Amino acid sequence: MKYALLSVWDKTGIIELAECLLKNNYTILSSGGTAKTLREAGLEITEVSEYTGAPEMMDGRVKTLHPKIHGGLLGRRGIDDEVMKNNKISAIDILVVNLYPFEEMSSKNLPLNELIEYVDIGGPAMIRAAAKNFKDVSVIIDPSDYEMLKKAVSEKNLSEKDRLYFAKKVFSRTASYDAAISNYLSSIDSEFPEVYTVQFKNGRMLRYGENPHQKAAIYGETGIAGQTPLQGKAMSYNNYLDVDAAVGLLREFDETAAVIVKHNNPCGVSLGERLLDAYLKARDVDPVSAYGGIVALNRKVEADVAKELASTFIEVVIAPSYTKEALEIMKVKENMRVLILPEEKESVSLRTIDGGALIQSTPKDVSENWEVVSEREPTKEEMGAMKLAMKICKHTKSNAIVFAKGKSASAIGAGQMNRVNSTEIAIKKAESSLEGSVVASDAFLPFADTLEVAAKAGATALLQPGGSIRDNEVIEAANRLNIAMVFTGIRYFRH
Repeated sequence: MKYALLSVWDKTGIIELAECLLKNNYTILSSGGTAKTLREAGLEITEVSEYTGAPEMMDGRVKTLHPKIHGGLLGRRGIDDEVMKNNKISAIDILVVNLYPFEEMSSKNLPLNELIEYVDIGGPAMIRAAAKNFKDVSVIIDPSDYEMLKKAVSEKNLSEKDRLYFAKKVFSRTASYDAAISNYLSSIDSEFPEVYTVQFKNGRMLRYGENPHQKAAIYGETGIAGQTPLQGKAMSYNNYLDVDAAVGLLREFDETAAVIVKHNNPCGVSLGERLLDAYLKARDVDPVSAYGGIVALNRKVEADVAKELASTFIEVVIAPSYTKEALEIMKVKENMRVLILPEEKESVSLRTIDGGALIQSTPKDVSENWEVVSEREPTKEEMGAMKLAMKICKHTKSNAIVFAKGKSASAIGAGQMNRVNSTEIAIKKAESSLEGSVVASDAFLPFADTLEVAAKAGATALLQPGGSIRDNEVIEAANRLNIAMVFTGIRYFRH
């Protein structure tokens, strides 16, 4: 006699699977809600308590924790047969289980005494036992695998390769499940747990890493990590990094916006009444760097924008949606990757270093405290431009200096070891006059030299966090040069 044990939280597809197993001469063991569901569907099943001779107890906490269950899952065919026979243990050939939804319930702010009831004990114990014995037992935890199981059972072709495939999914799931419980409980009295465990799914190999001699893969099912192109070549390691940087900046804006990124730094940013205007102005900030860049847009791409995108070399374009005409136009650039802008997925920042990792979270409610520290008040136009410049600064590698005018960036200096060099590089790269522009700095000015270089280039206002021991010297220089200066109190280093 062949036995299959079915015990699932998610009942999707379980009736159809049970029907297939019964049709192929399996005796079905089940318990709790699963047994009720199958019986209500008119299917013949045997209760686990009836099979084991032990009742369910402790409000269902104990029902499958029994030697007749675990012996049936762990018993090695041809080795443990005598032991199983002496203890009246039948071999269980198929186990179908999915676990209590701890991850889902932990996001609902339940009291701990309620949440703890969603920590599954019997489920993980059974699926680990069956997975360990994959040579003889098939264990299925994912409803998406039911069709594969039904086909194999019907064709009597359930191979060891199939069972190993199922077993791998089990141990990935139990690792993820235990990690979620550990991380949650450890964070109750600590902002970050002493042991932090993370797991990413949907691993896909990339052609190579940052450079051709490096190997790489991408993991993740949602957000940027879950994206695949509507058209164009497969995404590269660097593409994913740059798209993530571009989208991070794009999400700063509710207005119609265009962002262009090259090597993880913005090289063009603009707002506009129309998407085409915003894109063209962003491209004009630094057209040399924009060539071969990543374009992120926060409005539907129509034919006019598509024509401009197709008129030059762009690695990736990402936007919320595209008209059919726009997609047809962009097909002429067969290698250009076209992505859909996904919903934002909140997560901590995780970066590996030699021997470990750095984890960082950024609160959503951080507010800058803008304070005018100069004698001259900034104009309304200068204030608007400074807000734009600082948003760009937040997403630019330090030391970051951003010139802006109106609703567009004018020049961007990034990734230098000192702030003066960043300022000088931005000025040198500027495609248009910086006269009347504003400038933002991601960190305080340790000396007045950066301000003086910016003022000489035509800047009339400057935004910075403040906090230097020489703030008074910088303020005096601003007053002498008639520069309006504002402190924000918030630093935005980006390494």
